[in-house]
Amino acid sequence: MAIPIAYNLRNLAVRKTTTIMTALGIAVTVAVLLAILALVNGLRTAFEASGHPLNVLVLRKGSDSELASNFTRASYLELKVKPGIARSSGGGPLASLEMVTVINLPSDANPDGANVTLRALSPEGIEMRDQVKLAAGRWFATGRREVVVGASIARRYPTAALGKVLRFGRGSWLVVGVMDAGHTSAASEIFGDVNQISADFNRSEVVSSALVRATDPVAVRALINDINDDRQLNCTAQTERDYYELQTDSGKPVEYVGIVVAIIMAVGSSFAAMNTMYAAVARRTREIGTLRVLGFSRGGILFSFFIESLLLAGLGGLVGCLLVVPLNGIETGIGNFATFSEIAFDFRISPSIMALGIGFSLLMGALGGFFPARAAAKKEILNALREA
Repeated sequence: MAIPIAYNLRNLAVRKTTTIMTALGIAVTVAVLLAILALVNGLRTAFEASGHPLNVLVLRKGSDSELASNFTRASYLELKVKPGIARSSGGGPLASLEMVTVINLPSDANPDGANVTLRALSPEGIEMRDQVKLAAGRWFATGRREVVVGASIARRYPTAALGKVLRFGRGSWLVVGVMDAGHTSAASEIFGDVNQISADFNRSEVVSSALVRATDPVAVRALINDINDDRQLNCTAQTERDYYELQTDSGKPVEYVGIVVAIIMAVGSSFAAMNTMYAAVARRTREIGTLRVLGFSRGGILFSFFIESLLLAGLGGLVGCLLVVPLNGIETGIGNFATFSEIAFDFRISPSIMALGIGFSLLMGALGGFFPARAAAKKEILNALREA
């Protein structure tokens, strides 16, 4: 015969102070884990949203990032005449020669400044980034010292607002536009003319990469194989989405550290739950004896105390989920180890992350409740009735 769940709920309500303190300990542990997972999920979402399935990124062979690549204009001239490349609105090949570097921008939160990605590209490069739209102002004019900043840059760096002047390279650059790139990495970048910026950085002949648009999915694979097999070109090609997917590794150290911290806290929370349940067993020995007299089996008592521990942990898990809900959508930034610059993204708390938090709390409750439940089930009837 099973002990009713109402019995466990009543006991948790009667011992409300102990219940609240233990549940809060579990809640904090769950909240820490979920905050880390929400951060990593937001970073992963930002990179996964970046890139077009038909875009192919070309780097110098041996390079794993645009910042470390030395792609030449001569290679670009050979690349853009390859078969399978789509045509731009102007009728030419949909290909963009691009240079990527970092500049330092100060902010209110960081007066010393942080590294921000500066991307020099052609008008075709803007055309290939379908997710990037102009939110305010206008696009930069080729041959001029003008830039367009991502919306995240404009929000977090007052010196990069529309109409402001940035100083990098050999001179001053006017911010003429703000672009809305959604949750993509372009929201954390500054765009400018490739010829003007490369000249300012003495990189007129050697830039970073080329971005080309294939005509269809079949042409994507054919174009990648063609570029990778071309020994004279000496370049490596991959889809733009694959490139950004590899950059999600920048969030893995944060994820690993967060999980380790959560596990350490979970051990402490499990011991707290265990102490709570042991104390409950010690105070309720007469109840346990009475339950045995009423005909409840050892297994039923073990299961009842185990369920009580799970209910306690589940309560903590729910509170932990509620604690991190306000973080959802909050913008933050993290250093990208591939580009040595900061990328902005939002904390993203998904249903799967919340479910993981509840499951994690139940695991702590199971670990902390099994041994006290077993101790309760082992008590002899007469000894339990004699104890106060």
